Amino acid sequence: MRRSLLKLLCPLLFLVLLPACTSLPEGVTAVDNFQLDRCLGKWYEIARLDHSFERGLSDVSAEYRRAPDGSSVEVINRGYSADRGAWKEVIGKAQFIDDPRVGSLKVSFFGPFYGGYHIVALDERDYRWALVVGPSRDYLWILARERRLPADVRQRLLDKAGQLGFATTRLIWVDQDRPDA
Repeated sequence: MRRSLLKLLCPLLFLVLLPACTSLPEGVTAVDNFQLDRCLGKWYEIARLDHSFERGLSDVSAEYRRAPDGSSVEVINRGYSADRGAWKEVIGKAQFIDDPRVGSLKVSFFGPFYGGYHIVALDERDYRWALVVGPSRDYLWILARERRLPADVRQRLLDKAGQLGFATTRLIWVDQDRPDA
């Protein structure tokens, strides 16, 4: 009896919890009037909250380009591991969660499992910098088209992240010094 109940509850629990992996943290809103084509290309990771899949990496970048299917985006994340003395690269796929004019996407690097990727602040004029969050306040990235951000922009993004309840004192400021990055 107990095993049959577990067999029934596990898939139901999976279906209930799966959407939570792509949702926005409470009280956080993604940008609107988003234009994907302007976001394509290479971005440098300026800062991030620590997590296992990027731990120890420097010179991290992400490249976004339209996938051949036309409805999704190919995501190529790359960073340098000094411990291994080598580049680490992973390729994923991103899709809009709902309206493509809203900066909320779901990204998968591991098969059918998706995580939320929500742009909550963006240089709307030139698409030169962005503040991106995941499904919880444990995921935060500051990205830019250049390897460094002007001090005033950096402070503006820190202020915004702090207002949204993210632990900005825990940010890792990513070294972007390798000429081969």
